[in-house]
Amino acid sequence: MQAPFSPYLTAIAPGLKKLIALLEERYDYASVLSTDSTGFAVRISQRAKSVDNQTMTTERGTVARVYKDGLYSEYAFNRFDPDHPEITFSEMTAALDAQLALLRRAGTKPYETPVLPDEPQTLSVEMETERLPETEDMGRLIAALTAVSDEGMARGRDLVDCAASAQSTHICKLFLTARRDLRQSYVYSEGSVVCIASRDGRTEMGREGLSGRVGPELFDDLRGCLDEALKSVEELLSAEHVAPGEYDIITSPDVTGLIAHEAFGHGVEMDMFVKRRALGADYIGKRVGSDRVTMHEGALCAVDVTSYAFDDEGTLAGDVTEIDHGILKTGICDALSALRLGTVPTGNGKRENFEHKVYTRMTNTLFDSGSDTLEDMIASVSFGYLLKGYTSGMEDPKHWGIQCIVEKGYEIRDGKLTGKVVAPVVMTGYVPDLLGSVSMVSFDRGVFGNGGCGKGHKEWVKVADGGPYLKAKGRLG
Repeated sequence: MQAPFSPYLTAIAPGLKKLIALLEERYDYASVLSTDSTGFAVRISQRAKSVDNQTMTTERGTVARVYKDGLYSEYAFNRFDPDHPEITFSEMTAALDAQLALLRRAGTKPYETPVLPDEPQTLSVEMETERLPETEDMGRLIAALTAVSDEGMARGRDLVDCAASAQSTHICKLFLTARRDLRQSYVYSEGSVVCIASRDGRTEMGREGLSGRVGPELFDDLRGCLDEALKSVEELLSAEHVAPGEYDIITSPDVTGLIAHEAFGHGVEMDMFVKRRALGADYIGKRVGSDRVTMHEGALCAVDVTSYAFDDEGTLAGDVTEIDHGILKTGICDALSALRLGTVPTGNGKRENFEHKVYTRMTNTLFDSGSDTLEDMIASVSFGYLLKGYTSGMEDPKHWGIQCIVEKGYEIRDGKLTGKVVAPVVMTGYVPDLLGSVSMVSFDRGVFGNGGCGKGHKEWVKVADGGPYLKAKGRLG
């Protein structure tokens, strides 16, 4: 079935178009982004149960953007009478006039930016899904998650708790200008199983998740995550510390995705170029990795939780080749930063919600596949580690330092896995050094969309990342 577009947005669209007509009498450009996204989040453990109708991306509201004399202003609202758009027009213009007066009194000098283009365009996309979150049988889902939690406790050794989580969101967005009418509707879902165990004074957590641009049918496969979560927590309970040093490493697809996200995620978000806060701006056209490194970014380069038809500025989704055989080609860009930099937007302008401003943000960030096999990679390592499972990461876009916290590493000696596990593993380094050392790339790849990403410490949005297995050299500790 196709995910149906919001009746609410359909009903208010004529009134929003009248609002835009009023705004265009006063401003040189006007647009609105209106959202109506519903969903649920369920978490079942032995100690607590929660059912909520809120996820990271559930919202209902509108934000209007206007342009005059080189300046852009925005006004967000969630009360709108489509029969009387003049009410919102009056409230909006009064608020914007007050903002501009404050800027003048404070002597603030904002960026002067050209007007956005507004070519005619119409798009209506209802993406495929099997089920919708708003019609999901919650009793059945709660029973299924409870069964997973109970089975984990019955099977796991020394388990303290086993939690099964499921959340699904139906996204509907409407973008309008005087000449554009863009509408999209899609569903994404994500689930996970977390096993917590304690033994001999040591407590560890094993986690396995899945995600996709699909409906709650995704959770029919959640039972399969339990086996991996139980295996992981058992390995972590007996894991040793890694001796700090530089090693040959093989990164599993989820760790490869973490490297992609941290190495060439925020570092090539081009709103950082405008502010001269990213070293990547100085490396366009230069080598940043080995010939085996190619990386794509965009809502169209994979199908997962952030694969949309257009972004929050009405730019159609793209597929950008950021790195081509080791050469940094370009970054990603929102519409206003593109105007300031003299380039084109890439479909990466995203808001946390309608009350937040647009930033350049990642969608799907992926290393391309190669032609090697995992077996050949392992056989080529005399002493090193196969890294699996990501926890978190950080980067310094101004100096290209990277830190990835990996769940565990499997020791490799003389081309074979020894069975020894080390955990946790912190991988650090300078991005061009790490990517420059990539010597083998597997033919397969994975994409992972559980969780979210902040811009600094805030502005949380959905992202996905991944890639194939990579062989490289890394500093571990």
